[in-house]
Amino acid sequence: MEILTFFCKKAAESGDWEGFSMVSGGEKVNILQFADDTVCFVDASPSQVELILGILSWFEVIIGLKVNWNKSQIIPVGLVSNFAKCAGFLTCQIETLPVKYLGPSLGVSSGSSAIWDPVIERLERKLASWKAKYLSLL
Repeated sequence: MEILTFFCKKAAESGDWEGFSMVSGGEKVNILQFADDTVCFVDASPSQVELILGILSWFEVIIGLKVNWNKSQIIPVGLVSNFAKCAGFLTCQIETLPVKYLGPSLGVSSGSSAIWDPVIERLERKLASWKAKYLSLL
C-alpha cells in the first residue's frame, strides 16, 4: 500500500491530481487509506479519472495485487455534469451519497446524530459481550 501512496503523492506533487480541501486554502487530500481500503478524491474530469486508473494499473503490475472492481464504487459529490463520461472509464458500481465507509455514513449532515447510531450500537454490543465474559470470571 505504501507504493500506491507513493504514486498518488507524486501525482499530487506534479499538479496532475488536486484532491480536495476542507477549508479554503487548506491542505489538500487526495487519498485516504485504512488497511486495504482506499478512497481517492478526484475532480470530475476524465483526465483525473484516467490518471487514477493509470496509477492503479501500475500498482497492479508492480505489486501483483489486483483492484477488486466488483467491490469498488464511484460516488459523485454534488452536481457533476460529466459524471457519465467519468464513470464510463471505470468498471465499478455507481453509488450516491450517503454511503457507509468503515462504519459511519459519509454524506450525512455532520450535525445529524443518526450518523453515530450504528457506531453506538456496535459499541453497546461489544461492551455487553465483554461484560458477560468478564463477569462470568468473577
